[in-house]
Amino acid sequence: MKNIFKNIRGDFFGGLTAGIVALPLALAFGVSSGLGASAGLYGALFLSFFAALLGGTNTQISGPTAPMTALSMVIISTIVITNDGDVSKALPLILGVFLLSGVLQIFQGLLGLGVYIKFIPYPVVSGFMTAIGLIILTTQTLPVLGYYPKEDIKLVKSFEKEAENAILIKSLEENANNELIDKKSFAQAAINSETITEIDIQNESKVQASKFASGVIGSLRVLPRAIQNINFIELLLAIGTIIIIYGFKRITTLIPSTLVALIIMTAVAIFFTPGYRPITEIPSGFPMPQWGIFTDISIVELIPYFFTALTLSLLGTIDSLLTSVVADNLTKTRHKPNKELIGQGIGNSISSIFGGLPGAGATIRTVVNINSGGVTRISGMISSMVLLFIIMIFSSVASKIPAAVLAGILVTVGVSVMDYKGLKAISILPKDIKFKGFGISSEVIIMLSVMLLATFWNLVYAVGIGLLIACIFFMKKSGDSMSELSLARYVSKEKINNKTELLDIDGDGISDIAVKQIVGPLFFGSTDTFQKMISNIPDSASIVIFKLDSMNYIDQSGIYVLDDIIKGLKNSNKQIYFAGLQTQPKLMLNKMGLFDSKINSNKVFDDFKTCVEQIKKNF
Repeated sequence: MKNIFKNIRGDFFGGLTAGIVALPLALAFGVSSGLGASAGLYGALFLSFFAALLGGTNTQISGPTAPMTALSMVIISTIVITNDGDVSKALPLILGVFLLSGVLQIFQGLLGLGVYIKFIPYPVVSGFMTAIGLIILTTQTLPVLGYYPKEDIKLVKSFEKEAENAILIKSLEENANNELIDKKSFAQAAINSETITEIDIQNESKVQASKFASGVIGSLRVLPRAIQNINFIELLLAIGTIIIIYGFKRITTLIPSTLVALIIMTAVAIFFTPGYRPITEIPSGFPMPQWGIFTDISIVELIPYFFTALTLSLLGTIDSLLTSVVADNLTKTRHKPNKELIGQGIGNSISSIFGGLPGAGATIRTVVNINSGGVTRISGMISSMVLLFIIMIFSSVASKIPAAVLAGILVTVGVSVMDYKGLKAISILPKDIKFKGFGISSEVIIMLSVMLLATFWNLVYAVGIGLLIACIFFMKKSGDSMSELSLARYVSKEKINNKTELLDIDGDGISDIAVKQIVGPLFFGSTDTFQKMISNIPDSASIVIFKLDSMNYIDQSGIYVLDDIIKGLKNSNKQIYFAGLQTQPKLMLNKMGLFDSKINSNKVFDDFKTCVEQIKKNF
């Protein structure tokens, strides 16, 4: 206990500074998510505390991050739209998905999956991060311009027909028995339609307009209307915020520029622009649990969102562990990945119960904490207490922050989160994929695929498709490497005593001994190349040596192909020798019954030299 409080002064200032840095970002992420500024604050409050208390990285500061918020925003908008555009009605299911995500993250830690995150290819991560930046920049364009689709009377009015149609369909569904529409239910729906008012149509029109303008594609659709209806007060507040954030950094980095921009532009709005739009009101006092997660929804309702929650948890895992690596590099320590996942999962689970956004380890806040003196997990807990203090004491003041200021902050976040290193590499990476004279790098294909799919279609599916493409290219390259590196040399019987020439596997033409070296794994992606290699064995070769000291793995597909090849070679009256068989391939061959039945154990040698010497004795 004494060691924990040994660095209390450094932890206090580290946590205090990190908490101050977290404030504007938490507010901005909360507003952009659609749940309001309080959701961002609650997420930062609970996740920061419990991830620090129970996690595996002492100096990590956690909270809502750009990637997690971008994915959460998609989840929230989808669920809200299916609930008549009513956030309060959709909230239990939204928080239920967040809770499920936290639980899945705990299981990832318990199953020890933290060590496997390093196998996610860099192009997938790069494309995803760039997509996050593009999504934030595109979706924040509308609030920067002061444009809100629900308030565009002309746009809302254009959706009256769609709104009336949606209300009628909903009425039919509500009156249908077992999802089948009969005469009785249709008649009842017709009666109900008489009670539809203009207010009902107007409210539904606003829902349809919001749906039309949601996401990247929706934002681009209504961008011309936003430009025609610019609110210059909101635009100037957002531009002023961006200028201060980038400009103040040139003066000093001791004080967070986002906080400076937040304070200055809020003061400007309050005293000089009375017509500005403030953020949603932040409730004062300690956050209350949202028991609707347990009472208003069932597990059955969560099942369709299982893979969405899984993707959210995996994203949080990647985000957190990458930040943990950064912290390790700065502090010269080693984090415990699986413990970190359990802490993050518990933090996200508790955060969801109190209505907070999910999050992860935040790189900027973690670096600020370390640079300000934070050493132990107490610093993360103190940063949480800073936010709690603001909620308890200054919630009424924070509620006056302009929405445009937070939009300006998010614009800078969107710019900073994109992976410029990956984008710069597009033109310099080797072009290993050729198509009709056009060349492109497979790494670039992966990155661009993830970036475009995530930006314009679906964040969840984009990552899965990116991983699938990466696996296909990896298998292709692994199979090709066998063809490029494998050796096939033929040694004549007359030269069998020339030890040097034989060990060098060098020869000069038609001969009696064929040596085939397999380099890399023999798996389903390389079996075709392996078969082509074997087809090159000349009929004159009476002995075939498989040099396997570079084959470290064989799968079931490889086993069966090897089995067929052995049969074919034996039918051609060729003697078969194996040299340098490694542990895993030897175990697989034994388990699959190839030893003795197909492979004579007397012709299996630990190394190539011993194999050659035995062949020489036989001659």
